[in-house]
Amino acid sequence: MIEGFELEAAAFRRLLKHLNDERTDVQNIDLMNLAGFCRNCLANWYREAAAERGLDLTKDEAREAIYGMPYAKWKAKFQVEAPVEHSNASAKNRKKAHA
Repeated sequence: MIEGFELEAAAFRRLLKHLNDERTDVQNIDLMNLAGFCRNCLANWYREAAAERGLDLTKDEAREAIYGMPYAKWKAKFQVEAPVEHSNASAKNRKKAHA
């Protein structure tokens, strides 16, 4: 029988595949402005989950697990300069709540 956590894990893997393979055009600032979290938040949550289970992951290791490559490589390959209005909106959203 398939357990709920297996379905959750499959959905999470699909989300990462979608972000990393199909929607590299979606910037972290876009995710923050629209959803209140970004890939870095996912990496932080991943690292926290590892720590809760006694596993020691570095920030870079957690980010690589989420981005599918080293963070610096992803930034160089996909990150673009955010328009000013996106940055302003992001600053406003961060004041409300950050995941």
